[in-house]
Amino acid sequence: MIITEEPIALYKLLKLENLTASGGEAKYVIAQGMVQVNQQTETRKRKKIFAGDLVEFAGRQLRVQVQGK
Repeated sequence: MIITEEPIALYKLLKLENLTASGGEAKYVIAQGMVQVNQQTETRKRKKIFAGDLVEFAGRQLRVQVQGK
């Protein structure tokens, strides 16, 4: 996943990648402990995600990169 600037909130990342239908759904799955960041369960919806972070949800893994870096 390539983002234009960092950090990005975890719930926004899930929504941008179309892993959830809406920001509300993204917040729900995060609160339910269904998302991992760097192999740790993450329940903070606004967790700041930076380049190099690994986000896992619904059987998909996303390695975050910043455009141009």
